[in-house]
Amino acid sequence: MFTILGWSLLTSSILWGSYPAFEYVFLKNKYRKRKLIENLNAAFINGGLFKKIDKYEAYPHLLRFDQKGGCITFVFTIPKGINPDEFEKRLFVFKQHFGQYIDLNITEQRGILKVFPDGLPGKFKYDYPEIHSALKGKIPIVCGQTLDGKIHSFDLTRNPHVLIAGETGSGKSSEIRSILTTLIKHKSPKQLQLILGDLKRSEFHLFKQIEHVEGVFHSADELRPALNKVKREMVKRGNKLDEAAVNSIDQLKERLPYIVVCIDEVVLLKKETDIMDILEEISSIGRSLGVFIILSMQRPDAKLLDGKLKVNLTVRMGFMTADATNSKIIGTPGSEKINTPGRMLLKINSSIQEIQCPWLDNDNARKLLHSYRVQQQKKEPTQENNYSKVLEMFENE
Repeated sequence: MFTILGWSLLTSSILWGSYPAFEYVFLKNKYRKRKLIENLNAAFINGGLFKKIDKYEAYPHLLRFDQKGGCITFVFTIPKGINPDEFEKRLFVFKQHFGQYIDLNITEQRGILKVFPDGLPGKFKYDYPEIHSALKGKIPIVCGQTLDGKIHSFDLTRNPHVLIAGETGSGKSSEIRSILTTLIKHKSPKQLQLILGDLKRSEFHLFKQIEHVEGVFHSADELRPALNKVKREMVKRGNKLDEAAVNSIDQLKERLPYIVVCIDEVVLLKKETDIMDILEEISSIGRSLGVFIILSMQRPDAKLLDGKLKVNLTVRMGFMTADATNSKIIGTPGSEKINTPGRMLLKINSSIQEIQCPWLDNDNARKLLHSYRVQQQKKEPTQENNYSKVLEMFENE
């Protein structure tokens, strides 16, 4: 039966010759739901995802259909006797029926298929208040917007050490700016210290004279003393852990700051074996000592990303790459297919998801960081200082 509102809409639609408007209001959702369920059943059939028992075919049974915002969710059973891995192997079939932007989660008894018809935004503008509300953990690393419209971040202390790679114009630099700017605004200088290696002299100039930043270094010769200092600090922290008989600096009574070493275009250091040894040491034992690395590069280098360093970089951000070989070296297969600036494949351990990273240019980042900048005051020479200098001149004659 129609409601009063339904009859009024029907009447007005007929009078104005716009019956399709009535159909749109009352029938579109129902029709769309039916078509979506038909698509799901077709995917099961085309993928051969059913169990034959004599003349009977047992198909997955739909348990729940839900549509909220930009996400459509199907929950269905896995018929007994079907290997759940078969659903994962036939992910391409679900993409053929529902498009590229889907998420499939399979257990032994049921499957959850999430469909995102709108996909990811072409651009996600950096907004700190919005990002701040989504930050998690002790050292939150902002990644960007996910398919469900939420902002994704992870805790560097739980998933230590990051590799960021992508070609020029892929959005890699904006992601690094977003990470560092967010950390500076979220943590105090007593909680976090940053050591930045800007080997191309093009990325980190806006972070100079920031309270949290121990220094911005442009060459191996400049970076080496800073990393040796970090190495000595790691020894001290290790001794403190031994004395207190604890496993992490977070368990110490003394509050020690986290240290994050971020180096852009780290491949330029591959011949500096002593520096690479320190970075490898940080990647191996830095987590418990509160020391972490974020490394970025345009073209991934297989020789540099070999051995312990590659294994210990538990987080990979793969932006546009030239080919499948490069994306494989990064550890994000499929990033060679990305054609949208700011789009990346985020891999944490074995999980990979596509994300649109924040867009933050230098000018806006500089404005956000202005209040954290240390003002260098030039001291005017006093009369006493002038007298001392003159006296020193006479004594030296």
